[in-house]
Amino acid sequence: MIIREANIHDVQAIARVHVDTWYTTYKGIVPESYLAKISYQQRENAWQKIIEATMSSSQFIYVAENDSRQIIGFANGGKERTGDRTYKGELYAIYILAAYQRQEIGYKLILSVVDKLSDLGFNSMLVWVLANNPACGFYENIGGQKVYEKQIERGRVMLKETAYGWQDITTVRDRIHHY
Repeated sequence: MIIREANIHDVQAIARVHVDTWYTTYKGIVPESYLAKISYQQRENAWQKIIEATMSSSQFIYVAENDSRQIIGFANGGKERTGDRTYKGELYAIYILAAYQRQEIGYKLILSVVDKLSDLGFNSMLVWVLANNPACGFYENIGGQKVYEKQIERGRVMLKETAYGWQDITTVRDRIHHY
């Protein structure tokens, strides 16, 4: 297992992981009609722009590779996007293919994000997740506290989104080492 910073050559693989995990994670949570509209090409275009933006901003992306050097997960983060007064860093997304979940890859990706946020001077972190996302327990296990809720629309359906926050991200490392 290798965790490394993403580069422009990873766009296609990141898009594949993103789309595939949306189908497995959000099936039954997000309307099927919304999921059906998500395409690899659409996600490739978006990730191309994101990776290009990381070269001149405080955004970053890490990928997880299996022993065959295939990308099987990723996490990205950076400066908190709304100007929150308490939480200065943000985990924008973390996705791991279903076959590789529950193998501590999420912990390794989160640690990479936390280390990078610390390097950038962000000592607190926020992540927004759909309230019905099975990963909510993961965030709670590593010390995330529910701090905000809001409604978002996906496929003409209103869904609840929850923000988990860490006022001191150094506690994430301590929590992970307890497992």
